Amino acid sequence: MDILTSKKDRILTIEFNRPDKKNSITSAMYQMMADALKDGENDAAIRVILFSGKPDIFTAGNDLEDFMNSSSQGDFSDRPVAQFMLHLSSATKPVIAAVAGAAIGIGTTMLMHCDMVYAADNTKFSMPFAKLGLCPEFASSMLLPQIVGYQRAAERLLLGEVFSAQEALEMGLVAKVLPPAELLPYAYAQAAKLTVLPASSLRTTKSLMKASQKDAILAKMWEENKYFSAMLLSPEAKEAFGAFFEKRKPDFTKFS
Repeated sequence: MDILTSKKDRILTIEFNRPDKKNSITSAMYQMMADALKDGENDAAIRVILFSGKPDIFTAGNDLEDFMNSSSQGDFSDRPVAQFMLHLSSATKPVIAAVAGAAIGIGTTMLMHCDMVYAADNTKFSMPFAKLGLCPEFASSMLLPQIVGYQRAAERLLLGEVFSAQEALEMGLVAKVLPPAELLPYAYAQAAKLTVLPASSLRTTKSLMKASQKDAILAKMWEENKYFSAMLLSPEAKEAFGAFFEKRKPDFTKFS
């Protein structure tokens, strides 16, 4: 299975498990994660949701072949990736992410919707949307400036360059950086602390923290998708994706 799920100690763990493809995410994987989140929300025995990957890779983002085949199919809210992100953004229970290795594209975007993010010191983050002729996704153009400040967000979103776990810590994108071997045990221990606290208190506290931007996040998701969907058909995006599949450097100098 490309997505592994388990329920233990009142914790639902959702794990990327496609290491041969750098945990790149297909529509089927998004659907599995959306279903797992929905199940976790409805299961009264589950108190915390924990995302993890492998010690050397969290996720390389979208599986580009699958993405190109499925990105224009159906209404936005019906697409598996949107279902996953909508469930993640609206989760009432605490969501923790344990991130190691590369976290590319949506692998970084999704962290902005989690409540606690812990990273291994080998983690590399990037949001290369502009470099692909696209724009930010799933409210990241709003959430990233809120989390790290406008100037740092502009660097990450406009240049799309890789940044380290230590930089993510300094910016406030992650709460703690640990050696890879200590990452998952630490994240699990943090989750375990939450499982013995009053569930209603945790839900209410999270709801209060997120209430002021709940509608704004949803509106920004739809706004970004409008531009994102149109830009997928642009000459710049075609050049970027063509260069990726042809293993060459894209040339954007011919576009104004």
